[in-house]
Amino acid sequence: MRIVIVVIGVILLLLVGYSAYLYAQNTALKVTVSKNTTTIAEINKELGDIKSQDQYKINVALQKQIDQIQTTFTQSVAVYENLLDLENPPKDIKGLDGLYANVLSQLAKSDYTGAAKSLTDISLKITAEQSKVASAAAAAIPANVPISVSAPGSGNYSRQQVSTDVGNFMVDIVAGDLGSTKVIVDTASDSTCGNNCPVLPLATYISRSGAYAGVNGSYFCPASYPTCAGKTNSFDLLLMNKNKTYFNSDNNVYSSNPGVVFGGGYIRFLTAVSEWGRDTSIDSMLSNYPLLVFNSNIVFGGSGDPKINSVSTRSFVANKGNTVYIGVVHGSTTEQVAHVMKALGMDNALNLDDGGSAAFWYGGYKVGPGRDLPNVILFVKK
Repeated sequence: MRIVIVVIGVILLLLVGYSAYLYAQNTALKVTVSKNTTTIAEINKELGDIKSQDQYKINVALQKQIDQIQTTFTQSVAVYENLLDLENPPKDIKGLDGLYANVLSQLAKSDYTGAAKSLTDISLKITAEQSKVASAAAAAIPANVPISVSAPGSGNYSRQQVSTDVGNFMVDIVAGDLGSTKVIVDTASDSTCGNNCPVLPLATYISRSGAYAGVNGSYFCPASYPTCAGKTNSFDLLLMNKNKTYFNSDNNVYSSNPGVVFGGGYIRFLTAVSEWGRDTSIDSMLSNYPLLVFNSNIVFGGSGDPKINSVSTRSFVANKGNTVYIGVVHGSTTEQVAHVMKALGMDNALNLDDGGSAAFWYGGYKVGPGRDLPNVILFVKK
């Protein structure tokens, strides 16, 4: 029964940690999360040890109880991470504290079914909050932001309101013609990293590469997520940085994901990076998902990933001919970003990381700084 007590304990730590988060500064949150992620790693090991014992294999009742606890534990972590995303920046979450207090009471009574239902209720409230965020984002576009579906010229930045068939969205965007701009991917690590990976602010990447613009790169596992215990700040997708080093070359699990190649004077979008070798004559390349526009057509058809479907601050890289565009679409789902890219006349566009990772620089932060990042895309003048 020790595992039962320990697992309940870590769930309580997560929930209490979240309550502290609502009222404390980011430094306090980091301390709480650090403790939680360490405990999660210990729990995972204990579960593995128990499952390997004969008594576990023959004790059906205990197995059912552990499965029930583990399911509730997994659900609580997912809700916790969704709340972290929702709270960056802080938004109205009235009522969630009361629901979490109810979850604590249910867990104390070993009422895992009731706790799971309460967590589902919280998830529904998060979805409702995201809908309000989307409506607020559309209503909050400043009156002085011009409506335009014309992207800026090379070397120029604009903040504009793009009208699409699914609504109007505010966009921060900068253009770089490949005749005068070199597009590179920079990384904080010198090679593939599995845990406790180095990260840097976007501004530091800008400074050390002498870039005039930049945006956050691919998805990664931030320290604030409990499920990232043991793989903090790592990323799994293929990438070649400005130093001609390929990352995650042996990770074939993700070879079906799309990507973008920045060559010497050309840009190429891939529907799957399995199409690509390990050519080091290019300037850089990066994989992420989903592909939004390909050959001037919207190709994003929906996803079961709630983070993809949620409303967030979303970054992108795109092209129109030999002009590359990077930027951010405010208060949108990934599918809505695809419609924005189509309205701007992009030939191809790829989604980048979002939410707390979103950062965009042109003469200073236009969006962010957000989290420190393991990789970024930069515009450098030739």
